[in-house]
Amino acid sequence: MMVTILLASIVSFVSFSGWAVQENEAKIVVMNPRGIQPEIRKIPMAQRPSTLDGKTVYIIDTKYPNTKPFVIELESSLQARYPKTNWVLKEKIGSYFDDDPNLWKEAQEKADGGAIVLVGH
Repeated sequence: MMVTILLASIVSFVSFSGWAVQENEAKIVVMNPRGIQPEIRKIPMAQRPSTLDGKTVYIIDTKYPNTKPFVIELESSLQARYPKTNWVLKEKIGSYFDDDPNLWKEAQEKADGGAIVLVGH
């Protein structure tokens, strides 16, 4: 009984104090703050080579924080698993966010087996 009276008091207070939404109140239109997003351009993955034997594959370390032990272990594991492949470990200049056009050009010219670009996460 006490709960019913308390609940009724709260409902009465809310409805008479102006907290209830009135039907005649003005409505607003909310716009998406991101604006109009450009269409996503899908780029297919590169063709997979039939073999890595005799190929050069670049492992590019972007120096994302705390990934150096992983990079070293990755190179070691790949060399052990694919001994006929030439694995080249390169560190990108600058930080994770800086561009390194010379490295990208070198990898494009010399990495005939592809490249593994380590970006963290």
